[in-house]
Amino acid sequence: MSEEIKTQDYDVVVIGGGIGGMDTALNLGDMGFKVALVEKQPSIGGKMILLSKVFPTLDCASCISTPKVAAVSHHPNIKLLTYTEVKDISKESDNKFKVKVTKKARYVHEDLCTGCKQCESKCPVVVPDQFNFGLVGRKAVYIPFSTAVPKVSLIDLDNCVLCGACERVCPTNPKSIDFSQKPEDIELNAKSVVLATGFDLFPAEKIENLTYGKSKNVINSMEMERLLAPTRPFNTVLRPSDGKVPDKIAYVLCTGSRDRTVGNPICSQVCCMYSIKQAQLLLGALPLVDITIFYIDIRAFGKGYEEFYQQAKDMDVHFIKGKVAKITEKENGNLIVKYEDIENGGRLSEGEFDMVVLSVGLLSASSSIMSSMRNLNVTLDNQKYILSPDETLYPARTNIPGIYVAGTASGPKDIPDSVASAGSAASEVAAYIAMNYGKIKKVKGE
Repeated sequence: MSEEIKTQDYDVVVIGGGIGGMDTALNLGDMGFKVALVEKQPSIGGKMILLSKVFPTLDCASCISTPKVAAVSHHPNIKLLTYTEVKDISKESDNKFKVKVTKKARYVHEDLCTGCKQCESKCPVVVPDQFNFGLVGRKAVYIPFSTAVPKVSLIDLDNCVLCGACERVCPTNPKSIDFSQKPEDIELNAKSVVLATGFDLFPAEKIENLTYGKSKNVINSMEMERLLAPTRPFNTVLRPSDGKVPDKIAYVLCTGSRDRTVGNPICSQVCCMYSIKQAQLLLGALPLVDITIFYIDIRAFGKGYEEFYQQAKDMDVHFIKGKVAKITEKENGNLIVKYEDIENGGRLSEGEFDMVVLSVGLLSASSSIMSSMRNLNVTLDNQKYILSPDETLYPARTNIPGIYVAGTASGPKDIPDSVASAGSAASEVAAYIAMNYGKIKKVKGE
């Protein structure tokens, strides 16, 4: 670690660079607040940057998120701290907050790298690409994805063979690549903190009878999302085992949701609709594909959601009410799905499919941030989401004055609700700072 610890002063520290965190930061920045946006990944954008389209409008997800990413990166009142982990959050005697973070070493200088990717083209090492969930490979020196912000390379030192090829080809002078780079400790002083830590996907391998991780052609819904996205790894949808274009695809809803046996009894709110969205996109990409969705209940609760569901039925997507009991793999890679058919008397039936997609639920991602708040007992609910004392009137508040919550950090939400939550958090922060510290200076031009 670097011996020198830098101190930086801000009005607000927003932790998490997904759609909730970005919207909160933009709202606050537009009001004139100085904001530090801290993101643990090498780029901001969160889960939304991975998506193909959004439901129920089927608008391009990148067309919505990329302008926000660009707006955040160019906003004069927002400081981006990517590839940065929060180590400690404490409340000082003057009621201000001290957030200790560590900016991890990229082994590439952000101010020198031009994002030309020449280093990536010369690197001899290929490892699974986590951005595409291991469906394709990436180099040991890489830019996470084409629209990453900042568009700066980083070196995966765990897989780097230190051959020096990247250094030799780097066109900048002085060279942007620096293997001696160290992590940097920074102390952020702020009047308020917003937790926008997002969510984790349920690990489907925990449900052994669904054979995720064992049967190659059983994938989760985010992997299918990558196969459908404009930045997809292949030109079309291919099944992982042999590259075959699938003829029959099954979806298993509520994988890791509404299931007390795996510790997640709540509904994840988005799985029904993103599965229906993917089914419609698959029918556009593969017009002859046969799609079956196994469900417990279809929860189409939002504006236009019921119509979207009915549209899928009109497109001949098959819906079967009943739980999947077991998936087994045949020698040719096809999958036998055994299920209970509720609408036909609850009898046990089976079907054969080329691929099975597990519609995994959402889990709280608050554990890492909670471990850094040892002296601040932020209240969590039974599922470890951040709990508001009054979810109806003040959904962005926590039990600690000055700390607020945005997006899915407080519970499963779709994108519109996450954006609304960000607006709520920003307004609460503005009111809190105005009440405790007086009015702030407006943005130039307002």
